[in-house]
Amino acid sequence: MATLPQRALAGINAALTWLFDAAFVLLGALPPLAGLLLVSLVTSAVMLLVVARTSNQPRMAATKRAMHAGLFEIRLFNDDLVAILRALGEVLKQNGRYLLLSLVPLLWMIVPLVLVIAQLQAFYGYAGLEVGQPVLVKAERRPGAGGAVTGRGGSGAGPALEAPPEIRVETAAVQLVGSNEVLWRIVPTAPGAFTLTLRDGARTATKAVLVSDVVARRSPLRVSPGLVDQLLYPSEPLLDDESPVTSIIVAYPEPGIDVLGVAVHWMILFFVVSMAGAFVLAKRFGVTL
Repeated sequence: MATLPQRALAGINAALTWLFDAAFVLLGALPPLAGLLLVSLVTSAVMLLVVARTSNQPRMAATKRAMHAGLFEIRLFNDDLVAILRALGEVLKQNGRYLLLSLVPLLWMIVPLVLVIAQLQAFYGYAGLEVGQPVLVKAERRPGAGGAVTGRGGSGAGPALEAPPEIRVETAAVQLVGSNEVLWRIVPTAPGAFTLTLRDGARTATKAVLVSDVVARRSPLRVSPGLVDQLLYPSEPLLDDESPVTSIIVAYPEPGIDVLGVAVHWMILFFVVSMAGAFVLAKRFGVTL
C-alpha cells in the first residue's frame, strides 16, 4: 500500500504530466534540438527568478567584489610573495562564503529541477519504437506469484502478454532462471499509441507503448509505489497492490539528440544551455550570480 509521501508524489507527477503534455502540444512540433533549446532558456529565466527571491543578493555582490579585489591584488603585487599569499587566502575565504550563499537557492531548486528533468526525459530521452523492429518487454512478477509461465494467449494461470493487432507478440513468455522476471519479444506492425495487457491468472496490468518518431511522451517503465522509481518514471499511473507484477519495462532505444551529426545526451545540452543562458540573462534580470 502506498504511503502518504508516495501518494503525494503520485499527485504531483499527475499534475506535471498534464502540464507537460499540454506544453508539448506546441513543443512537439519543433525539431528535438530546437524544442530543447527553448525549454533550456525558459529554465534559465525561472532559475534566475528563484535566485533573486531566495538568495542574499547584496551579500553575494559584496562577496564577488571582494574576490575580484583579491585577484587584482595578486596581479598588482606579483613580486611580493607575502602579499600574494595573503590575497590568495582572502580569495579562497570569499569563494567559500560565495558557495554557502549559493547553497540556499540551490536547495530551493533541487527538488523541482529533478521533477522537471524526469518529465523532460520522457520526451527527449527515448526514441519511439519502429515498425518491423523487435523490442523486448520485461515484467517482474510479485514474489511468490503462483502459476507457471504459459506463453502467448493465456491458457493456464501463468503470465501472458496480450497486444492489439498492430503489435505482434513473437515469442512465448520466457522466465529468467532464479528470478521473477518474464520476457516477451514484440514487433510493431503499424505506427500509433497502443496498450499492452499483461494477464496473470485473474489479474491484469497494462503498459503504454508508442510507435512513432515524433517528439512525444514515452514511458519505458511502469512501476509500483516507491519514491525513487516514481521520481524517475512519472509518466504512467502506479501499479496497484492488485497488480500481478511490480514493474513492466519496454526497452525503448536512447539515441541522444543530433547536434551537427553527433549524438549528444539531451541532459548535457539542457544543463549547458541553461547555465549559459542564466549567465547571459543575469544582468538583464538584475541578478548576481
